[in-house]
Amino acid sequence: MTDAKAASINVLGTALEGCSSTPLTGFFRNGCCDTGPADHGAHTVCAVMTAEFLALSKYLGNDLSTPRPEYGFAGLKPGDRWCLCAGRFLQAHDEGAAPKVNLAATHIRTLDIVPLDILQRHALP
Repeated sequence: MTDAKAASINVLGTALEGCSSTPLTGFFRNGCCDTGPADHGAHTVCAVMTAEFLALSKYLGNDLSTPRPEYGFAGLKPGDRWCLCAGRFLQAHDEGAAPKVNLAATHIRTLDIVPLDILQRHALP
């Protein structure tokens, strides 16, 4: 049952919106920050990449900017939208490097890890 999905609800309590199809994101690679029991990293935060966040992520051991063609991954650049792990988003917030967040495309399960007020502080206008 590794492909099971939790209900597609966002942190605002409405239907989860898509995050990005170019690049294609999401734990299920469906363009949404859906999650389920197999998503141990909780890839639930729809964030807009910044150079600062990408540098922090690389420093912390998750290089999201280098292309990995063997996995069909072109690498992310500032401005790309991506479903981040909720824990990494919270860590970036604590380090002062959190990217902007699309609340309508951020899964409600994010609230298990990141308080809503922190997400709101980083919300896209």
